[in-house]
Amino acid sequence: MGFGEKRGNYWRGRYKIAPGKHLTVVGEDGKPIRFATKGEAQRAASEAENKYRRGDWRDPALGQETFGEYASRWYEAQDLAASTMQNYKRHIEEHLLPDFEDKALAGILRTDVELWEKKERAVYAASSVKTWRSTLHLIFEDAIDEGLLTSNPAARRRGRGKRAGRSRDRGPEKVITDALGILLTAERAALLSGRDDEFVATVLKGYTGMRWGEVVGLQAEFVRANAVRVEWQLYELDTGELVLCPPKDDSYRTIDSPEWLSALVLNHIARTKPTPCSCHGRTYVFRGQGTARTGGHQGAKLADVAHRAGVSTGTVSNVLNHPDRVREDTRIRVELAISELGFVRGSVPSEYAAHWRRNGFATWLFTPAVSGWYPKKAPQEARPVPILGEPWPGIPARGRGATDRADACWLPIAKGLTPHGLRHTHRTMMEDLGTEKVLMDERMGHIDGSVSARYAHVTPGMRRRLRAGLTEQWEGAIEARLAMSPRTPVRVLDKILHARATVGRT
Repeated sequence: MGFGEKRGNYWRGRYKIAPGKHLTVVGEDGKPIRFATKGEAQRAASEAENKYRRGDWRDPALGQETFGEYASRWYEAQDLAASTMQNYKRHIEEHLLPDFEDKALAGILRTDVELWEKKERAVYAASSVKTWRSTLHLIFEDAIDEGLLTSNPAARRRGRGKRAGRSRDRGPEKVITDALGILLTAERAALLSGRDDEFVATVLKGYTGMRWGEVVGLQAEFVRANAVRVEWQLYELDTGELVLCPPKDDSYRTIDSPEWLSALVLNHIARTKPTPCSCHGRTYVFRGQGTARTGGHQGAKLADVAHRAGVSTGTVSNVLNHPDRVREDTRIRVELAISELGFVRGSVPSEYAAHWRRNGFATWLFTPAVSGWYPKKAPQEARPVPILGEPWPGIPARGRGATDRADACWLPIAKGLTPHGLRHTHRTMMEDLGTEKVLMDERMGHIDGSVSARYAHVTPGMRRRLRAGLTEQWEGAIEARLAMSPRTPVRVLDKILHARATVGRT
């Protein structure tokens, strides 16, 4: 119980923190507060003692460094994977500093954290807020280790809050598809891109469960006659740089591949004849979509020129293609920006970018393929993919007046499916085939730390059964697709359908 202590012509509040140890109530400046009456001093002391018992107390002698200063120092001291460093930076700069930057480290109370979380949950997904709070918790834990704090205001106390169970942090259920869905999605993605690469990559992802970065970072030397070896991934940073790094959680692994899948990928390599990229000097199985600029993917973009000149990308395009349509002073400003940034226009139209970009692939190829709609992108609203209905399943109409020329649109295959959803799909397919858990974990790159897992081992029989099951699902999907139409504009799939139809006739 706090008490008031007479000191000349004022009172000070005193409270107990340990047997025989008392502290004085102080202000934000760390100096003792002078109270006019004994009652005021006693109430302040009791409140300070209650905060100490709840874990909301701060030692006035410690933690006067602001959260912003400490977070900056904390970040600089980390030595982690580039992807992790990027995520921490985003969490701190976009979600923690706006609320805590100028507050004294030790002045942040549990109630401050709870109010911050409540505000964030009103705008963002609960799972995202949970991740940001974990970063905040980690920062405070390290501050405790340095002796700057005595308790962690971001720690969750058990048994407190709403009795909503796990449903409070529950996100939407992941959308999956089946073998036919994988095939149809791959076909549409190839139609949208105008080449076979997206067909092969989508099928490979659906039938191996590889992560997106692992598919993008797959090198030709690791594709074998009966397996795919995961040794690297390409992780895309916010700066646009693609970093070559080990697979997530060091999940190096060899993924068994059915004969038909190995042939699909090996034939793709033989057909495209990939060469080493300029950014890493490695030969990757898949190239990016779109025309590459001379000098590699790190060169200045059209949007960079527009930003430097203070104009729209359309104006920059007019300067490059129709300079007579642009005012003289604007043209000079754009040309100066082009010179300063070293912008180089796309070279040979048939030359592709070295690598896919996650946003470009997911937004403009995968999402339209599975939903039948292009997403909202200013100034345009979300809209159906305009297609010419013949030959089936339709050719995307392009250029000006595409919507007017189109005579059909695609129905959804699995609306809400994402590239990562194919990883969930593959796991579900294996479950449906009755695959042993130890083989599923090995294939997905997961680690089971249980005691029972130590005694489980993958056998050749398990591998054979899984390859046979995946082959059966693939052949079933081909039969179903053949029943829809015997031909397709996608060349690699058209050959598969033709071969299957020929076998059926004989």
